Amino acid sequence: MSANVIVCDGCCCGRVEKGHNKVPVKQLQYAWQKYELENHVKLTISGCLGPCKMHNVSILKTDESQTWLGKLSQQEHYDAIVKWALQIAENNVANLPNVLVPLQFERTERV
Repeated sequence: MSANVIVCDGCCCGRVEKGHNKVPVKQLQYAWQKYELENHVKLTISGCLGPCKMHNVSILKTDESQTWLGKLSQQEHYDAIVKWALQIAENNVANLPNVLVPLQFERTERV
């Protein structure tokens, strides 16, 4: 199974000057390197993903599903994304960590 974590660091996401929390890009890249996740889960730091009203957006993708997350505002949210990736790497399947469940949304707007 292929898996991908896409983290927005675009026009709104991570922009402290717009009142949004910083996206910990370097910490995520370090975690991928530390845990050797790249062979199992691709990490993509993206430009704008589109749903700007949700700010600090990420997508967790597998062959079977695509989970949109928005309003990621705490380090524990990004730690949970790493945990999800570790589960994929170990088991080829992962449940969404509880801390991320309330941050899910359905993508309805299109760019």
